Amino acid sequence: MRTLEEVQATLQIAKVKEEDLQPVTYCLSFGDNVSSGDYCLMELDDTLCKHIEAGKSLIIRGDKDEHAVLCSEDKTYDLKIADTSNLLLFVPGCKTPDQLPDIPASPQLMHAQIWGFSNCYWELRKQRPRIKKLKKLLMENPYDGPAVGMQEEEVPGPKYTMDDLLERIQASREEIEAHLQTVHACEIDDSESWSFSKVPLSICLEELGSLEPKAMIEHCLNCYGRRYNNEDGQVMYALDEDKVCRATAQLLLQNAVKFNLSEFQEVWQQSVPEGMSARLDQLRGLALLDRSSKPETISLLRVEDLPEDTLERFNSLFSLREKWTQDDIEPYIQ
Repeated sequence: MRTLEEVQATLQIAKVKEEDLQPVTYCLSFGDNVSSGDYCLMELDDTLCKHIEAGKSLIIRGDKDEHAVLCSEDKTYDLKIADTSNLLLFVPGCKTPDQLPDIPASPQLMHAQIWGFSNCYWELRKQRPRIKKLKKLLMENPYDGPAVGMQEEEVPGPKYTMDDLLERIQASREEIEAHLQTVHACEIDDSESWSFSKVPLSICLEELGSLEPKAMIEHCLNCYGRRYNNEDGQVMYALDEDKVCRATAQLLLQNAVKFNLSEFQEVWQQSVPEGMSARLDQLRGLALLDRSSKPETISLLRVEDLPEDTLERFNSLFSLREKWTQDDIEPYIQ
């Protein structure tokens, strides 16, 4: 730690007049294990600052193939990284002159620890909501008949709750709701539908407890989902799409030696929860595709059912198929 005398000596060497500076000097030091990746800095305008200070949240939205946006309750902002030639320091407890209660008349040295640093920050620019995708999702299952409600005849095609739309549309809640009104979208039985990312444990145990042991229900949720607490402290589960789709596929495949691939994909997609996408890449190490047959087929082949000995495993695999592509055999020999 530097002393006040060392700071004054440095000013003399730099030929800086002490009277031209504020009387309070901060001596900064790096904390243990500080790295540039510990924190991300974001520049906020007055409106967003007041939003955060009021205890409200900001949400970053975007799929893997989309440029991320940041949403408040009613606005959408573009997120861009801005580089700066100056090193930005994150120093909690460091005060500017206007924040000091009393500015001392004589020079004073204060110490502060650097918690993080960066040479870039997130810059926000207000933009129009990206709602073109909303129409595409709604058109997957347009209303064309009198059947309305969960008790009526099941209509094929995906259905989306407001929570589902908030997960997939790059816009704020108010902007999405306004656009739904503009296109005259109809919300049906919202109270009876859950987003698979927000499954409440207490209701699951209450509704399914008469059918299965409660310990087994919770065990299944732990196997196929991630446990967390929502803002109200309620225990929730976010179901893992890949795990659920994979388990569903195994249940279907274990009842048949071979399955027509196109028929299997249709039944498989209908069997998984609404909003989930069943994809063949979820079946690596679980199922074997035969694209040389007419029609193409799929059959169950679990990696754990193969011999542990390397030579025996290769013999078993090549007894099933004379030629293998690298993509097909890779999950069985890793």
